[in-house]
This record gives sequence, C-alpha cells and structure tokens, in this order.
Amino acid sequence: MTSNDTPEILIALGANMPSRAGAPFETLRAALATLEEAGVTVLKVSSLLETTAWPDPTDPPFVNAAASLQTALNPLALLELLHATETAYGRVRSRVNAPRPLDLDLLAHGNTVVTSELLSLPHPLIARRRFVLEPLAEIAPHWRHPISGLTTLEMLAALPD
Repeated sequence: MTSNDTPEILIALGANMPSRAGAPFETLRAALATLEEAGVTVLKVSSLLETTAWPDPTDPPFVNAAASLQTALNPLALLELLHATETAYGRVRSRVNAPRPLDLDLLAHGNTVVTSELLSLPHPLIARRRFVLEPLAEIAPHWRHPISGLTTLEMLAALPD
C-alpha cells in the first residue's frame, strides 16, 4: 500500500498505429496525460520499448511501456476508464491482436484477485509476455504476483529465450 492506503496499480501500454496524438510513442505519453486529467496519479513510467508485433510479425512494431498508478477507482471503474481512453485515441476492437493506436491493460490493482467475464486480475497472461514483463521489471522489479507469489524479475527470468 502507499502512504494514503490506496493500492498501487500496474498497467501495460502499447501502440503500433498512429493516433490523433501522433506516432505510437507520442500516443502512450498522451494517454498517460489523459489518465491524469481524469484524476489518476501516474507514479512511475518505464522506458518505451519497441517490440515485434505478435502474432503477426509483419504488422507494424509495437511501442510498449508499463506504468504504476494510484487512484481511488475500483478495478472495474478503472478498466472502464482505460477502455474509454483507448477509444478516445482511435481504438476499434475489430479482431483479437489487430494493429491498434492504443492498448491499455490493467495488470494488477493492489493484491486484488478477480476472475469474471469483465475482468481478470492479475492479468492472466502477465507471466507469459516479455513485452509486458521487461518494462514492468524497470518500474516494479519486486512486485509480487498475488497468486503465484513470483516477482516480476522471477517471471521474466522464467520466460524462454
């Protein structure tokens, strides 16, 4: 917990198409500013990491990052804000893993564990995604997964090359 007893929240950011804010790296910065305008406090932001698109490496490369946030919003309300922010930057959910101007994934909301149709926390794929774990390790290397108990660094080390 942080000093005011609100949970630290972890999100992943990604983009591989331009948005109204410009190129993907500009979109990620603008999206964080949009979240702050909505009352979310951005505590830390990783470096921006360019990664090959997956599952289709012929798609434009992604720019990925991770951020830690603080907000009084509950997990579902925060997820709704993240989705609204994606939409504001031109995200259209056409097909899974399609190129997109903005992707904001809620990775963790404190130690909350949720499994529902609308939300799964911690993010169910966090331990299998290098493009999430590398930037996350920069800002939260010792964050501990509330189910597996593994730290960010341990999950990253367990990934195959």
